[in-house]
Amino acid sequence: MEQPVQTETWKAQSLEELVRILHQIFAEDKVSVDEVQALMESYESNPEEWLQYAKFDQYRYTRNLVDNGNGKFNLMILCWGEGHGSSIHDHTDSHCFMKILQGNLKETLFEWPGKKGNGEMTKKSERVLRENQCAYINDSIGLHRVENISHTEPAVSLHLYSPPFDTCNTFDQRTGHKHKVTMTFYSQFGERTVCVSTRCGAPH
Repeated sequence: MEQPVQTETWKAQSLEELVRILHQIFAEDKVSVDEVQALMESYESNPEEWLQYAKFDQYRYTRNLVDNGNGKFNLMILCWGEGHGSSIHDHTDSHCFMKILQGNLKETLFEWPGKKGNGEMTKKSERVLRENQCAYINDSIGLHRVENISHTEPAVSLHLYSPPFDTCNTFDQRTGHKHKVTMTFYSQFGERTVCVSTRCGAPH
């Protein structure tokens, strides 16, 4: 994925159209980060279109697959209950786009820990993303943690990962130690995924 000058501006009037245009964009050999981010931003959140994919869990945030992008990308909806958050994590050399569909999410960016991973991790920045805003991150930018800091309102976000991945590293903020985790989907295409593990869903 590259960052060339954008030559065409796409606008998605619905979630269905967003998915269709994403398939067109990713059918090309080269994909522009700016083009994908602009497309994601162009979609105005409409709960009637995404509620079927929004599956919440009482104890942790959930990852709900919307479209598997013919193996080129994964588009998913993440549901964050009040106070839910992710661990500090990387993105396994993938590109990550995150658009807020409902509520607010706090993103905290961290530097990669030193090779020994034996000290407090360095915080680079933090910001609150609001409805319809879209953020982008990859491993060259750093690591991040995402949190719903509200204790009264849930949050929902739309994520695109390219290429898709099913493992990542999580990091201990106090020590920098990393731990490889396997991620699964809480639901796929609107249907709850059968999972025998108590850690089904997402790295906490």
